[in-house]
Amino acid sequence: MDTVEAISLALGKGLDLVEVAPNADPPVCRVMDYGKFKYQQQKRQQEAKKKQTVIQVKEVKFRPKTDDHDYQTKLKHIRRFLANGDRCKVTIFFRGREIVHKDRGLTVLDRVVADTEDMAKKIQEPISEGRTMNIMLAPVKK
Repeated sequence: MDTVEAISLALGKGLDLVEVAPNADPPVCRVMDYGKFKYQQQKRQQEAKKKQTVIQVKEVKFRPKTDDHDYQTKLKHIRRFLANGDRCKVTIFFRGREIVHKDRGLTVLDRVVADTEDMAKKIQEPISEGRTMNIMLAPVKK
């Protein structure tokens, strides 16, 4: 349809002539209420944003000499974070000469992975950065 005809048709109906596909050959236009179209598009974006889940990364810090009761308490926190759908970063912090015994840190990390294997999977292998050693856990979909 000719552009002038399309504009007169749109004005006659009290609507707008909106170019939908400008790169097409010939360009495609629609006769519609542009304000209503923009409003519906905005509502669709808001609905998509509501359904979107934001995954947070929670961090729990251990030491190589963390006692059993403290370990169980921190493990309970990790389980709660994973149950809520958040990822969990488990960090072992070495102080002073503890850095010489990295095997103890690995033992603690392996114990955490073993204790949470029913609800979490290991995303990355233990990484040593300076005086810390990290591992990432993600919740398993049921």
